[in-house]
Amino acid sequence: MEAFYTLQGEGFHQGRAAYFIRLGGCDVGCVWCDVKDSWDASKHPQLSIDDIVAEAKKYPGRLAVITGGEPLMHPLDELTHSLKAEGFETNIETSGSSPLSGDWDWICLSPKKFKAPLPDIIPLAHELKVVIFNKHDFEWAETYAAQVNPNCKLYLQPEWDKAEKVLPLIIDYIKANPQWELSLQTHKYINVP
Repeated sequence: MEAFYTLQGEGFHQGRAAYFIRLGGCDVGCVWCDVKDSWDASKHPQLSIDDIVAEAKKYPGRLAVITGGEPLMHPLDELTHSLKAEGFETNIETSGSSPLSGDWDWICLSPKKFKAPLPDIIPLAHELKVVIFNKHDFEWAETYAAQVNPNCKLYLQPEWDKAEKVLPLIIDYIKANPQWELSLQTHKYINVP
């Protein structure tokens, strides 16, 4: 769908220079998705892996973030191997709803209620990032926190349009459950893609 050089705005790598590769196609369909244009892969031109990697190499940062849509709807082995051959760290942001492919240095699992993650992906996550839309989402977040590996970082992130309402709830929840940390979409606050 698009690719751009920016700062990672969320989660564990927040604040790092990163080259984002957003793949078209998503079958999860979150009602609050902020990139609904990504859902229909046929609306976006197909590029060769060589072209994608050549563009990424133009920038000095070496963190490549593959996102979507739902990036795991595509086979990602060749793309990640090509990026790693050029010195990139590979980071995926996924709902985990499709089979895992690719060679990943960091897996950010962001499970969605609309289509559950596959059980074999959950223990592989380095980061669990749960979007909080309402107060019932905390209990749902805990169901996945109980399934990830013990070294997985746990993040709660307010849904952007509900942030004013849910952020105070998240703060209180983290204070009472300090295994969780706050993730904010800082890129939206500083107006970068």
